Amino acid sequence: MYKRVLLKLSGEALSSPGNSFDPAILRSLAQELKEIHDLGIDLAIVVGGGNFIRGKMIEQMGVDRVQGDYMGMLGTVINALAVQNALEKIGVPTRVQTAIEMQKVAEPFIVRKAIRHLEKGRVVIFGAGTGNPYFSTDTTAALRASEINADVILMAKNGVDGVYNADPKTHPEATKYDNLTYMDLIQEGLQVMDTTATSMCMDNDIDLVVFNMNEKGNIIKAVRGEITGTVISKDGK
Repeated sequence: MYKRVLLKLSGEALSSPGNSFDPAILRSLAQELKEIHDLGIDLAIVVGGGNFIRGKMIEQMGVDRVQGDYMGMLGTVINALAVQNALEKIGVPTRVQTAIEMQKVAEPFIVRKAIRHLEKGRVVIFGAGTGNPYFSTDTTAALRASEINADVILMAKNGVDGVYNADPKTHPEATKYDNLTYMDLIQEGLQVMDTTATSMCMDNDIDLVVFNMNEKGNIIKAVRGEITGTVISKDGK
């Protein structure tokens, strides 16, 4: 079992067709996260903002890349607050920290403070990405995991139970990988996370577990090492 984990959630994981937020999904997610918290595991979360704004949408709107990235960062803060609310309603203590200071909403990100919160049994939710344009929330997850000395990044995917050599939704014959190295991701061009995030995980020797979050109980299984997803590491073991 991992002792300190960082969970990477996409914004779409919190939504349903026609709704930026799905209350039932948020409640179910919060219950699963409470199980992890109750085991005494340090839990940090990085959440994306794709349920509000995505790259293609920014292009269609004709918005400048830098401006669009800041819009996306604000979307991640909204999601972080939504996850915080869902957790605190069921008695899980949390703190939201943002890379862009907004002190009436959340704490500014300070790594020592984040680690102290984890040590005190609080779930820490990171918002606003890295605070800089041109960096994805995948890179944010790799960066924050490195900073807080996380054992693993749990990458929750929507409807995909691991890494395949092709998109299993359009290629039924696609082969799933059980174990990979970070060099495999780079050399084979597997679209798991961007190259910056991949390199950071490899350099800091942080494992990555890719799994399907749409199946109830999969997050806690991933924490226990029981999940049938894909494990990516520096040496592939």
